[in-house]
Amino acid sequence: MFLSCGDSLFDVFADLDADVSRIGLSARIGGSALNAALGLARLGHGSAYFSKISGDLYGRRLRAFMEQEEIDQRFLIPTTRNTTLAMVSLSQAGVPEYSFYIEGTADRSVEPDEVPSPLPDEIEAVHVGGSYSTVSEPTAAAILKLVRQERDRRFVSYDPNIRASVVPDLDVWRAKVAELGPLATLVKASDEDLSQLYPGRSIDAVLADWVAAGAALGIVTRGEKGAVALAASGTGASLPGVSVHVVDTVGAGDTFLAMTLAKLSEDGALSREAVTSFGEADLQALLGAAIRAAAVTCTRRGADLPRRADLGLSALPARK
Repeated sequence: MFLSCGDSLFDVFADLDADVSRIGLSARIGGSALNAALGLARLGHGSAYFSKISGDLYGRRLRAFMEQEEIDQRFLIPTTRNTTLAMVSLSQAGVPEYSFYIEGTADRSVEPDEVPSPLPDEIEAVHVGGSYSTVSEPTAAAILKLVRQERDRRFVSYDPNIRASVVPDLDVWRAKVAELGPLATLVKASDEDLSQLYPGRSIDAVLADWVAAGAALGIVTRGEKGAVALAASGTGASLPGVSVHVVDTVGAGDTFLAMTLAKLSEDGALSREAVTSFGEADLQALLGAAIRAAAVTCTRRGADLPRRADLGLSALPARK
């Protein structure tokens, strides 16, 4: 089972027409870490979620959604704080721009003393879906505590998922990546994240820094251009993207991450030792599976992540 932690919210899409006196709104469940948990559950893997969750309308829908998608809720902490809302506007290419209604909300209020310890033995990996949760206190301190607690016991993945519209000071994000990256087994980011964090630096140079600092595997996604990976062994690989009709790219990176973790688990490679020793063929197979999965999400509106059947994958054995 995978335990994801981070933000859980609703993405609210605006439908604009000629009448400026109104805005049509369509809300869909989102949040980087919750999307990853959803992706893993839809791929047939045990998936649990750790966060605070509101008792408001949106929080109740989040719980109902997790129940529907078979995401384990035992690590959720109830609160009366409101649910985070992210207003989403899309460019003509379907690329999202976010503005957040976030002050004092549920997923930003997890305290360090609320971190579950010890975790059940069935948890084989912990995923931190960065975004604002890793830089917003007290949740940031709670997530850091969890990662430090588990780094020597379990596979840890980390996706910074930069949201400068929430925390504009990029030095805060750089410091957080420098803090969490060396503690993680896998660090995955997008080229958009890198352009904000390290303008002018090459992807290869950033990946080399990540593995030198302690990550066993670094991956950078490049949208329609595919993805690049580097293992701590020094072996690297890259693959181009898959051509699809893009509706929007919301949730594509989270799909990529979920498929990466799912494949590692199914291949018996969900460990620091395994990914450190990956050869080029191993990395290409991993990237290829994740790219294909992310491409499916791009053909749908919102974070509608694929199931195994959507990817032509056979069902996994029933979980005990």
